[in-house]
Amino acid sequence: MSRRQAAETAPALITKAEELAALCERLRAEEFVTVDTEFMRERTYWPELCVVQLGGEEETAVVDALAEGMDLAPLGALLADRKVTKVFHAARQDIEIFLLKFGAVPNPLFDTQVAAMVAGFGDQVSYDALARSLAGAQIDKAHRFSDWSARPLSAQQIAYAAADVTHLRRIYTGLRTRLEREGRLDWVAEEMAVLNDPATYRTEPEKAWERLKPRTSNRRFLGMLRALAAWREREAQRINIPRQRLVKDETLLELAATSPETPADLARARGISEGFAKGRSGAGLLAAVKDAKGEAEADLPHPPKDRGGPSPSPALVALLKVLLAAKSEEHNVAPRLLASSEDLDRLATEAEPDLPALHGWRREVFGDAALALKSGRLALGVDGRRVKLIEAA
Repeated sequence: MSRRQAAETAPALITKAEELAALCERLRAEEFVTVDTEFMRERTYWPELCVVQLGGEEETAVVDALAEGMDLAPLGALLADRKVTKVFHAARQDIEIFLLKFGAVPNPLFDTQVAAMVAGFGDQVSYDALARSLAGAQIDKAHRFSDWSARPLSAQQIAYAAADVTHLRRIYTGLRTRLEREGRLDWVAEEMAVLNDPATYRTEPEKAWERLKPRTSNRRFLGMLRALAAWREREAQRINIPRQRLVKDETLLELAATSPETPADLARARGISEGFAKGRSGAGLLAAVKDAKGEAEADLPHPPKDRGGPSPSPALVALLKVLLAAKSEEHNVAPRLLASSEDLDRLATEAEPDLPALHGWRREVFGDAALALKSGRLALGVDGRRVKLIEAA
């Protein structure tokens, strides 16, 4: 049995700080390292890191982040080492954890889910699908919903966790080879810029209300909702519980409509107990209501999608969707990576909006053609079973 085969069948469990330090020292000599995490977030606002999986060329390790005396500083140094590419799949939640833990985004990084979209594997392709396609592996999903905070970790949990970085090696090398051959590594690099930006993972309390997608244009109501959602975000962070466990969305919307002034008013809302209403959290919520009531009219928010212009033509949006599908098929790239539904709406109503679809490689693949279609310089036809583009005379 080769060293690689041995490592893949018997991943190391790292439970001591000195073991992690030695592992990270070895991995810093690698060209790339595959990385994944297992964490718990059901009972907390902030994710609780439980396990970190690391894969080098010939070794795989599962790091018990909750082990007594574990010092993760060597891991932080590895993730910051610019000589080693850190390879993730669907990296956002993992990166958020490392940003909270170490104060920086792992750099440089490569997300195989994004790369797979560029390589034509479709929208948000799963790790399981890529493992089957590029590594010839079948992923055992039995421990996907394990309690990763429970100790000791079972042999089955360790094997499951290790598989997430073991097959990622072949997925990464396969995707990189394909993208190099097709000249698309620069496309992936543009996408990595978003993942590299710490602002991507930062929750701004004053924008939390937009997640609730209120169906109203009443700016006074929206101002109250903004204040309450911002209060909930900060309070959930302070107590470290999920925001929905603190106050549910539907309750927040009700409170924005009723604007309670006293603990008794507050306690009448669905999901609000008398103890909550009379306690510290209730006092904070009522203070937020009072502040929102005094907000000047000019400072109240507008509905998120209210751009003050006409509604897009459904027919034009439909044509842009056909063009998007045709360009996606022609270039073998996921449609979602080229343009979103909101992007198409804006393309249909604005002359040349500032959108990702009109910058960089996206403009070359789709954006210029979309503008030409809008201006009548391009038409759509059918050639057999495929949509074809016809330049206007």
